[in-house]
Parts: sequence; C-alpha cells; structure tokens
Amino acid sequence: MKQLSTDAPWSGGYVRDALGVDLASDHSRSVLPLTALVGLALRRNPKRAHLLVSRVLAKHVPTEPGIATSAGQLLGLLIRRELELPAAAGPDAGAGSLTAAIDEAAGRLARLLDGGTAPDEDGRRRRFADLAGLGELLARWQTELPGVVTIGYAETATGLGQLVAGQLGTYYIHSTRQSSGGVEPYGAFEEMHSHATSHQLLPTSRAALDLADTVVLVDDELSTGATIINTIRELHGTAPHRHYVVASLVDLRSTADRDRFEELAREIGARITAVALAQGSIQLPETLALDAAELISSIPLPRAAVPGPGRIRLLDLHGIVPPIRSARFGVAGRPDPDQAARIAGALAAALGSRAGTGARVLVLATEEFMALPLAVAARLQALRPDADIRYSTSTRSPIAALDEPDYAIRSAIAFASDADAPDGPGPRFAYNFMHPEGRFDTVLIMAEPGTAESGLLGPGKIADAVAGSADDVRLVMLPGQPPFPTPLIGPDFGSYLPEDVEWLLKDLSSAQLEAPREVREAAIQSGKASYAESLPQEFEPSPEYGALFQTALESSAVRIAHAVGTLTEQVLKLRGNAPVLVSLARAGTPVGILMKRWAWEVHGLKLPHYAISIVRGLGIDQTALGYLASRHNPDDIMFVDGWTGKGAIARELAAAVELFRQTDGPAFRPDLAVLADPGHCVRIFGTRDDYLVPSACLNSTVSGLVSRTVFNKALIRPGDFHGAKFYSELSGSDVSGDFLAAVTAQFAGVREDVLRGAAHAPLDVSGLPEADWSGWSAVEQISRSFGINNVNLVKPGVGETTRVLLRRVPWKVLVRPEAVPELAHVLHLAEQRGVEVLEVTDLAYSCVGLIHPLHTPGATGADGKAVVDV
Repeated sequence: MKQLSTDAPWSGGYVRDALGVDLASDHSRSVLPLTALVGLALRRNPKRAHLLVSRVLAKHVPTEPGIATSAGQLLGLLIRRELELPAAAGPDAGAGSLTAAIDEAAGRLARLLDGGTAPDEDGRRRRFADLAGLGELLARWQTELPGVVTIGYAETATGLGQLVAGQLGTYYIHSTRQSSGGVEPYGAFEEMHSHATSHQLLPTSRAALDLADTVVLVDDELSTGATIINTIRELHGTAPHRHYVVASLVDLRSTADRDRFEELAREIGARITAVALAQGSIQLPETLALDAAELISSIPLPRAAVPGPGRIRLLDLHGIVPPIRSARFGVAGRPDPDQAARIAGALAAALGSRAGTGARVLVLATEEFMALPLAVAARLQALRPDADIRYSTSTRSPIAALDEPDYAIRSAIAFASDADAPDGPGPRFAYNFMHPEGRFDTVLIMAEPGTAESGLLGPGKIADAVAGSADDVRLVMLPGQPPFPTPLIGPDFGSYLPEDVEWLLKDLSSAQLEAPREVREAAIQSGKASYAESLPQEFEPSPEYGALFQTALESSAVRIAHAVGTLTEQVLKLRGNAPVLVSLARAGTPVGILMKRWAWEVHGLKLPHYAISIVRGLGIDQTALGYLASRHNPDDIMFVDGWTGKGAIARELAAAVELFRQTDGPAFRPDLAVLADPGHCVRIFGTRDDYLVPSACLNSTVSGLVSRTVFNKALIRPGDFHGAKFYSELSGSDVSGDFLAAVTAQFAGVREDVLRGAAHAPLDVSGLPEADWSGWSAVEQISRSFGINNVNLVKPGVGETTRVLLRRVPWKVLVRPEAVPELAHVLHLAEQRGVEVLEVTDLAYSCVGLIHPLHTPGATGADGKAVVDV
C-alpha cells in the first residue's frame, strides 16, 4: 500500500490537534491509507460531534469526477473478489489476476491523490490522461453478476452505491428520505447517528430484491455498523438472502463491532462479510462532545442565502433528454451513457468560450441525486479537457466551517428547501467553494429531476446562494419520471385512437431490432438469444395477401362480432360490470379494443384498457403489473388475448401473477379471456372454433402498426416497461381501423342473440366450461411423431400457423382436410415460402405450423431421427 508523501497539510490536522481525534490505518487490511481518503470536521449534531469528510466521495469536497468514479469502481472490485472467493478462503486465495488489478488500480489512485492539483495546462493534461488510464483499467474489469443486488445508503452513498453496482453489473436501488411517490415501501430502518435518521426502500418491483441470492450494502463509512445491522434484519425478515456484503470507503469498526456482525450472521443463518478501501481505528477522547460544542460555539453558522453578484441563467433540458428515473425506485447499475452524454453535450455548448483554458467549473448536484450528475461531470471533463471540472453535492448535514488549510470544511452556504421539494422542507447546505481558494468561475446546479423552478430560484434558494460564489451560475432543469413510466398512446405510438388503448410499453422505434428469419431462428434454437430480444422483419403485405385478408374479414366479421359480444358479456358478469381490460400485446389488443367498444355501445360502460407485454419464459412485464396494481384493484383486472394454441401463454400468465403475488403482494387473478380457444386451455372464451381471426394475418398492419413486444436487456432497463416499435412507415398499408370498423358494424346484428345467450351466464369462473388442455396433448403427440421433441416448435391453430409463416422459419404445415376451404391464406403463404403442406385426418386443429427444427438441407427431426408421418 502506497503511503502519501504530499507536503500539503492533512485536512484532519486541525481537529486532531485541537481535540485529540486521530485516525490509524490498518495497513494489512487496506488498499489505501485512511488519511488519503478522509479528513476531519466538526458538525452541529449532539449524537456525534466529529465527521469524517471524504476526499473521494465528492459530497462535501468538490472533487475531480475521475477520482470519485475510480474510488467507487475500485470498491466494486474488492466486492467482486469477495464474491469470487470460497467462504473459508483467505484474502490471498484465488482471483490472482483480479488482486493484481486491484493493487495496480489502488496504486494509481494513491498517486493521483498524492499529486494534488496540477499548476499548469500541461500538468492538467497529464493528470487528465492519468485519470483516463485508471478509468480504462477499471472498466476492463466490469462484469455482470446475476442474482446480486446493490443497495446504497442515502444521502451520502447514493452515488457511490451506483458506481459499485455499475462495476458489478447489478440491479441498484438506494434508500431514501424522499416521498414514496405512491410506491409501497419495501422496508425502513434507522441510521441513529445521522442528522436525518429515517430511511426507506421504494422498489417498483420487489422481485429484484426478494429473489436475490446476495445483497451488497454500500455506505461511505462504517463506524459501528449499527445501521447495517438494522438493514440486514429488515431485509432478512422480508426475504432471506444467502450472503450480505457490506462495502465502504473506510471501516473504523472496533473488535466488538465486528463481533456483532458475526453474531448476527449466526442468528439469521447467512454469511455477512465486509470490504473497504481503508480499514483502521479512530481515537475519540471522552470529553470530545463537550470540547467540540465549545469550539463550535465560536464558529459562525453557515451563512444564509443572499443575492450574489453572479448571473443566474436557466438551462432547460426538457425535450432534449428523456425523463429521468430516480434510483430510489430501482435502476440499472450503470447510468444510461447516452443520457449522460446528452446532458454533458448541452452543458458544454452552454459554457461555450466562457470556460476557457484553466477555467474552474463546478457541477453541483443536490442531496440524493448523485450518480447521474457525476457521470455528466466526467463526460463534461472529457469534452472540455482544457477546463478544471469538479463535482460535489448539497446536503442536509450542518457542518461547522472554518477556513483553515488543515480543516476539511473551509466554507459553507445555507439555503432553504420548499415543502414541495422532492426531499421536503428544511435547511440545506453546500461546502468548500466560498473561500477564496475554492471559488469557481462557473457553477452548474443539477437539481433532482422534476424539481420546480420556483423551489430553486428566489431569495433564500440554492441559485441565489450559489451566485455569491461564482460569476456564472447555470440552473440545469431536468425532466423527472414518475415511479412508473408513462403509458404510450396513439397517434404518437401506434395508429389506434388514444381512447382505444394505453400501451404499457417503451417506445423502441429508433432501435435496430430486425433480423432475417433464418438468423433469428438459429439464434433462438441454439439458446444464444430469446425470441423476445429481436424482431422479425416486417414488410408491406402484397396485393394478393391484402385481398386474402379482406376476404377473410368479410367472411368472418359476423362470427367475430358474436364471439366478442359473448366474451365481453362473460367478463362483465365476472367483474361486476367494472372490469379493467388488460390485453396481451399485440394479438390481444384488437380484441381488447373490440370488447371495450361492445361494452360502450351495448351497455354505455367506459372500460379502461391497457396493453401489456408477456414473453414466453419470462412472463408478464412485472413493471407493468406494478403500474396496474398502483392504479386499480387487482381483482378488477381481466387479461385478454386473441386465441389459444397449446396454452403456453395461459400457463405463463398463471406463473407470472403468482410470482408477482409472492414478491410484491398484490394478487391478480390468472383469468385469461380469449376470443377463440381451440386448444381448450381457458374457461373464458368467445368460441372454441378454430378459424381465422383476421388480426392474425397481417402482423403490425392490422395491430395498430405496433410490433411484437421486446425484452432486450440492452434496451430495457430496470423500471422500464417491455418495449415495442411503432412502424409509422407502414401507415399506407394499415388496416387496423378497417378491421375494428368491420367487426363493430356487426354488433347490432348479433346483439340480441348474444344477450339471450348471456342471460344465464355464471357470476363466477367456476361455473364456466372446464379447460381440459386437450390441445396441449395433441401438440405433444405431434412433437413426438415428427421427431421434433420440442413443443415450442409446434404452433397449433390458424392464428399460430399464420404467425409461423409470417415471422419464423416454417418447416411443414399440417391441415385437417375438411378445414381446407377456410385456409386459403395459410395455403397461399405456404406456397409463397415453399413450405410443404400435409393433410392429417383427425387433426385436433384446423391447421398446425411446424417451425424448422434444423437449418440444414434435408433436415431431419431435432433429435437427428427421420420424420414419421402421423
């Protein structure tokens, strides 16, 4: 471990000399010395008078963004090594190259901390290059750790925690003292020595926490570990975890404090370990509280905001960057690089030539909002290497300021936070840029996204307070996102009317997701990719196929209208005339719209209707379920789909709502209402006939110009809805409205017959026909007979066969001879694609599509055996 050699006074020297507080490093367990990481100050808090002031956290001390980022990433490497070692192994066991990388990174960081600020332009550029090199070294060791979640503590460690999560590639959430935003708290705990003690966790998806094997708890310092113990008890009582890793920049626990961790581990039957950049001890005189109070009484309070000479200008980024989700609701560990780049680009443009060579610029974030502003500051430094960019944040914590070179807090400002601020009313503070040596040419204030301008400007507010310390103050206004994303509606997304449906989806229209069928199929069947990670290519339908659709629509509109009416009447009775329709995008969405229209035209009922994503193997979008649970009684929800094939989606739905019940609490009923149930897989249906529902024919051009739904982790981050694309370029071929209009036009003609049939419909699902799953049995038999041995490659029913021919790589199509007259579109598609059509007597469905099991000429079954006819 490298020792500091700088001639600059240690920023804890004043408190050490005046009050006898001192730190001692345990070099055998540290990668950096304590005094490299922290200084000392005094605070106006009777619970604990002294304060460790971090040199790398960028909370109270304006810090180079590269230093703060590297310290957090280095802590992430220590955690990774801890997770990769066997439970009984010592620190030198295994992970040799990782240990070497840790030593190398720690050495570089120590030299940078030792070097101080470069005095000239050449020195600044060398230092910037050294920081960039350290960042590249640490970035090479980023990883992805499934089954691990990271939790940072408010307010000081919210940014540090996300740096750790980004290095480890985990889900991230930080505790908060802010309002819940309507989210049910997951847990709450106390930080007894803090100025503001109460914390809570507000994940919009509790599953991420409940299902984790390992929980990483990140704080800036460990003094006694009491807060950690409170947290672990709370978390373990909610959902037990195998391993808790406690990570901090500095660890000053006594032997007795460490023993309490071991006692807790034995008590709950879990592993609890700790890592830190520096470990050691602190010497606190018995008379510290009295002596510190006497000393503090002679130090003026931080001065309140007064109008300053600096010019305050607004930089409104609404419409330039998308709404920003707070990490207190759960996010991906790595902030969206595009988001940080957009903001930094806007800031660099706003600075212009004013921030010339050597100009000092401070990015000042607020309270818990730390991670994204730090990423922005780092990006801004890369864009403006000629400037000296620093980063810090405001805080709730009142600290005594004293302009002495060996004291950690040399200047302070105070200002007020309004009652409607995200973190509530009260005094706030910012430190270390009011004294002459600490002043900046420009201060860029980045407040919590969604903060009202009125809470930041005016007498006593942050902008006026900061204006006393800089000639140029920019107030950066960022758009905030509620706990849940905002649903999409037409015409901005999709061609359906706004009142038809709200899409609980993320717009991925600008993403390149399409791939040739053969490429997609090979990736899916090899297990290298999920079918939901990409999209099939969509084209405008040919005139011939358009004519087939029109013929099918004309011949089936009455039958579909009758099935829609029958289905809607069942749902109204089962949900007390107040159902919330939730269609499974996209095949269920036209059906949901038709049901909504029937309820209005026949009964004058306005039903809410949402479209939600469900993905085989992943289940229903859990974020979307959370959105629904926050706005509606789960008992009122009715899931809607177009048809059943073998019932895979019905099974997926049941598993998904059960998982949501276990993790998040609200219990949705797994009832699925479908227009057609040829597979006998559900109890709520309009018909069990297997016929063409025209909405299966044309992909997006009959489904509101919306793609199939997508779950691709590169695009869908924690807290996002699943995604889809809006193919606005296909609007010339869109017949979505024509389909709805043609079926709706038949409502009047079938109304009386439907209402007569529904008069004695049961009020409970138990009174409806049984689901015998005979379709599933038939699919299993077909899979065996054709040597496929994979039911996922067997797509039964007219709708599913149509989609195989449109989207996948088809192998064969099986048809029941007597159904051939109604299968013109299937036969047309099969002929176009050169697919063999086999007539099969006594087939349980009108037709069945088989996906190609292997991509080689003359393919046999997936098990390598020759196929056998049924």
